[in-house]
Amino acid sequence: MANVGLQFQASAGDADPQSRPVLLLGQLHHLHRVPWSHVRGKLQPRVTEELWQAALATLNPNPTDSCPLYLNYATVAALPSRVSRHNSPSAAHFITRLVRTCLPPGAQRCILMVCEQPDIFASACALARAFPLFTHRSGASRRSEKRTVTVEFFLVGQDNGPVEVSMLQCLANATEGVRLAARIVDTPCNEMNTDIFLEEINKVGKELGIAPTIIRDEELKTRGFGGIYGVGKAALHPPALAILSHNPDGATQTIAWVGKGIVYDTGGLSIKGKTTMPGMKRDCGGAAAILGAFRAAVKQGFKDNLHAVFCLAENAVGPGATRPDDIHLLYSGKTVEINNTDAEGRLVLADGVSYACKDLGADIILDMATLTGAQGIATGKYHAAMLTNSAEWEAACVKAGRKCGDLVHPLVYCPELHFSEFTSAVADMKNSVADRDNSPSSCAGLFIASHIGFDWPGVWVHLDIAAPVHAGERATGFGVALLLALFGRASEDPLLNLVSPLGCEPDGQEGDVGRDSKRRRLV
Repeated sequence: MANVGLQFQASAGDADPQSRPVLLLGQLHHLHRVPWSHVRGKLQPRVTEELWQAALATLNPNPTDSCPLYLNYATVAALPSRVSRHNSPSAAHFITRLVRTCLPPGAQRCILMVCEQPDIFASACALARAFPLFTHRSGASRRSEKRTVTVEFFLVGQDNGPVEVSMLQCLANATEGVRLAARIVDTPCNEMNTDIFLEEINKVGKELGIAPTIIRDEELKTRGFGGIYGVGKAALHPPALAILSHNPDGATQTIAWVGKGIVYDTGGLSIKGKTTMPGMKRDCGGAAAILGAFRAAVKQGFKDNLHAVFCLAENAVGPGATRPDDIHLLYSGKTVEINNTDAEGRLVLADGVSYACKDLGADIILDMATLTGAQGIATGKYHAAMLTNSAEWEAACVKAGRKCGDLVHPLVYCPELHFSEFTSAVADMKNSVADRDNSPSSCAGLFIASHIGFDWPGVWVHLDIAAPVHAGERATGFGVALLLALFGRASEDPLLNLVSPLGCEPDGQEGDVGRDSKRRRLV
């Protein structure tokens, strides 16, 4: 499904399904609420009202089900009727699966997505995940036809009027961000090296009218970024710290998103094995998500200062590679004894969050990374692991994940019990834990936090997306929707306001984040 254009329209119009194949998708009780008069033009003359009703009667989702209406040109598919409390009410993951398996082929296709208004955002982002952009299959290069999928939402329940144009634009920007992130993650390192990643950052900056700040190669060493420099110094393409800064008038707080951008991770001299190294092109997933989300957030009118900080390096093997036992001085001023060169992501992020704190004056720092293999064990393939110094933001992250479909679950935050895992006899800390059975994903996050300080008064959020960044061999663009939803209250966009759990509630009462401190609110 690569090289497909995705369009969101208030009305997809009518067409014979033989000339424009169609997929009708939603929860079964929602599908029953769609009047025949609305779907008739998308199904006739191939499908009658009686056949439509008969198809709905045969659907028995467990958890999903589908029924062909006319050969392979028209299909109706049902999502789970209910989900558990740790899932998204939109059933986003099932949307992606059903589109991949049930959407009929064709150059021009249509999806009618039936849902309630609160699920529009998650549903759109789930649809986008089904259409990856990257491919190097030879057949794709010979295909001249332009393929388009038009998406129309039919809203049921409360607020079931037509979808506004501004809402469609928000969906377009958000889904473009999801697909951008997925494309970067899918692209192998012989193409997506640090030079090309910087080109992607420059491209987004040019589109938004923002000139990036770039600190690169030996300048990193000179200016004290020992983490980023130490990880990437053996690679052909040198490491870099890049920053895109959005500083609107009237901003009242400063937010920094810090992304791990390891374009390939061999493990360094602590080299990975032949079965664990394949797939490490995905180690830039955090930085890719932040780039896609930053582009969408600025386009949708982000009201506060927003900095996207990209920590870019290739963890390569060579004569100049960092050795176990080397000691690096990081930007925080703290020294780190290297006992595992494959624990490199925390080193580059430590420099990134230190820069966000010291140079950008951030009130809220969020870092996102494919950080630990243990994340998939701790919270599974679908839920990112989250660690934060704020109970309010912990709850908000979980709620934002359910609202947008990028699911999140908390890790234990307990530095007084866990940080001793990094004790070093000769430096301020080691970079990998002494006991890998003692919550390694939590400990990895705490390593990053230690470089801004556990007593730092601002909000720090760490998101480990190692498992949900991909589904099988394809990137998901995970993290873009989550950032847009979590920080939706800092946007002027009403749809992002709707999916955000932060800030003031419509009735004027306090939201999930208290207002006792400027550093802990987002309104």
